[in-house]
Amino acid sequence: MSCVYCNICNILFLDATFPKRWFGRDGPTPWPPLSPDITPLDFFLWGYVKDKVFSTPVPDITNLKARIIDALATITEHMLENTWIEIDYRLDVLRATKGAHVEMY
Repeated sequence: MSCVYCNICNILFLDATFPKRWFGRDGPTPWPPLSPDITPLDFFLWGYVKDKVFSTPVPDITNLKARIIDALATITEHMLENTWIEIDYRLDVLRATKGAHVEMY
């Protein structure tokens, strides 16, 4: 199966399952591909967890799972609130720039 065929199948599935209610390239609501300027939760959460989990070498899968659980348990409500504030700000910037790519640090 070619990627083009799979993409068409995915679009047809999404159109049938979520008519006019899904986001994505070639979808009813356009969404920029791989938009790092609107995903601070991904950057924050996975970066934070990765730093905690891999601060020292991981000896085995059991230890890896325990470290992931422990790292997630250290995320506070305040940290998540700040992430939502950042998402809101980034969406405001995207609306103001009409979806143009924006470098944010």
